Amino acid sequence: MDSDALLVVANRLPVERDDVDGWRLSPGGLVSALVPVLGDTAATWIGWNGMAGEDLGLGEAMPEVFDGIRMVAVPLTKEEVELHYEGFSNGAIWPLYHDCVATPAYHRLEYDAYARTNEQFALTAAQESPQGARVWVHDYQLQLVPGLLRASRSDLQVGFFLHIPFPPVELFAQLPWREQILRGLLGADVVGFQTSRDARNFLAATESVLGLRPGGDRVDVEDGSGHRTVIVQDFPIGIDAEAFAARAADPLVLARAKQIREEIGAGSHLLLGVDRLDYTKGIAVRLRAFGEVLQEGSLEAADVTMLQVAVPSRQNIDEYQRVRDEVELLVGRVNGDVASVGKPVVHYLHRPVDRDELVAMYVAADVLVVTPLRDGMNLVAKEFVACRAGEDGGLVLSEFTGAAHQLDAAYLVNPYDVDAVKRALVAAVRATPEEEQRRMRLLRASVFENDVTRWAETFLATLDRADGA
Repeated sequence: MDSDALLVVANRLPVERDDVDGWRLSPGGLVSALVPVLGDTAATWIGWNGMAGEDLGLGEAMPEVFDGIRMVAVPLTKEEVELHYEGFSNGAIWPLYHDCVATPAYHRLEYDAYARTNEQFALTAAQESPQGARVWVHDYQLQLVPGLLRASRSDLQVGFFLHIPFPPVELFAQLPWREQILRGLLGADVVGFQTSRDARNFLAATESVLGLRPGGDRVDVEDGSGHRTVIVQDFPIGIDAEAFAARAADPLVLARAKQIREEIGAGSHLLLGVDRLDYTKGIAVRLRAFGEVLQEGSLEAADVTMLQVAVPSRQNIDEYQRVRDEVELLVGRVNGDVASVGKPVVHYLHRPVDRDELVAMYVAADVLVVTPLRDGMNLVAKEFVACRAGEDGGLVLSEFTGAAHQLDAAYLVNPYDVDAVKRALVAAVRATPEEEQRRMRLLRASVFENDVTRWAETFLATLDRADGA
């Protein structure tokens, strides 16, 4: 390797504009994972700044450096955002890669915009990268970038990490541009996934679609730069567990946690759900299960309360508006069926919450309920565990999350089976202190051992070893 320079290429920069405070760190999972790791390095982050070209002259100018990270913006027009991000990325790739929970829509104009936008990102990365630099490309919006970089800058070490699942080849084969996506990803020296299942799915796709013959965790390719070997492995992403534990111990956060319990009038047990409002997150599943256990008397409405936070997401997309309507209808139905005057059993927030408020919710809750129909990892589950210093509480977790591969001491459930979710809710609420401690001790050991620093260091070390593979 000729350079120690590291460039991160992601769809969004790690900051967003706040009308009150100017620019601040974005709340997304990628930002939460990478900023603690990059803050001590001379890293450059390339991405979109969240503003369409027509709005660039509005508000305070974006800082060139934030939290020690140099930032380079890739300009996008409103049309490019609509076609590339809202269109192909989230109308085709997102549902396809989440096992077609919603039906993907494949439109040629949207793919063309996706390809053009990937070219813009690749061109910017090529221009900003010194000789021999490491370039770490992230996620489903930029799957063509590795191949484009390989074609223009064969001196670079290129890694790619997919934060969402990669589907079985039987589903992936639907994609009209399946070959372009695979060849784009194979431009990387290392292609990383959340789970070994995702890595196997990708290798199977390279064999089925491209006719390659993977061997173990490697696949040999021929391209413009000659014969190469691409490493394909799983690198389960973690969190900054120590930072979450420290926030959870802060006296102000502890006071707010106590206040939350008082404000919502929680009984002996508070159930918590924290999700982006997305059709993959299984929010409706847990609401139905919770409503049924209360109606059947398995749990008493006077003894349990649910707090559901649904952070607004992709509100311009019709499917997300439908999900919001469904969730809010279910909240009203559960409260209408079993709540009493002045004492709702489900408290629902449709808004973002800041980090300290979120941690206070983790501390206040007794059980976190995480029921995605499919999820790459789910960092919320790990954040909750990191905040449980008393080794108490319970975690109900979908087996279709990447986190389930590491957090098998949780109450693992099939989110398509409402009865299974109901049994898990009851078991978690009724668990003895000894059972809570046994499970939480195992969960915390995994979260603290497999933290975000280990994830980043393992990936980058693998990328270094791949040089000349």
